[in-house]
This record gives sequence, structure tokens and C-alpha cells, in this order.
Amino acid sequence: MPTISMFYGILIRMFFYDTDKHHVPHIHAEYQGQVAVYAIADGSVLAGELPIKKHKLVVAWIEIHHDDLLADWQLAVNGKKPFSIRGLDQ
Repeated sequence: MPTISMFYGILIRMFFYDTDKHHVPHIHAEYQGQVAVYAIADGSVLAGELPIKKHKLVVAWIEIHHDDLLADWQLAVNGKKPFSIRGLDQ
């Protein structure tokens, strides 16, 4: 489960071969033990939740890095390591 980005205490991860449960390109965001799964297409929450301020940061980050996330998704579903993506605080 590679961590592809970190910002404001949020870890963004993308799992290898992770297509069974959610069936759409997505990322896992973790903040202080809370985890939410977000669709890359539109930033919608597929599972879990984060505090509202952190949620808004993740959704903005997804919008900014949409194309990079889709490229990483293709790598991950093919068993390759996704690239790191710049966080919001860098």
C-alpha cells in the first residue's frame, strides 16, 4: 500500500490491484486513524469519513491532481508502484 502523498497530516495511499471492493479508480486518505476512500473521478466518498476540513483538502487535492492520479491508478492496477504526487503544502 504505497503512500503517494502527504499533506497537513493526511496520508494518501493507493493499493496494488485494488479493484474488487470499490470497482472505480480511487484513493485511500488517512488522518489520525480515520480512513476515507475517495473516487478519483469526482472526489466523492466511497467509504469511511474524515473531519470536514481534511475532507475538503483531499477533494481539492484530487481535483488538482486528477490526471496524475489516473496515471498512478493505471500503474497500481497493473502491479506497478505509483509515483509520488506533490501535496498541498509543498
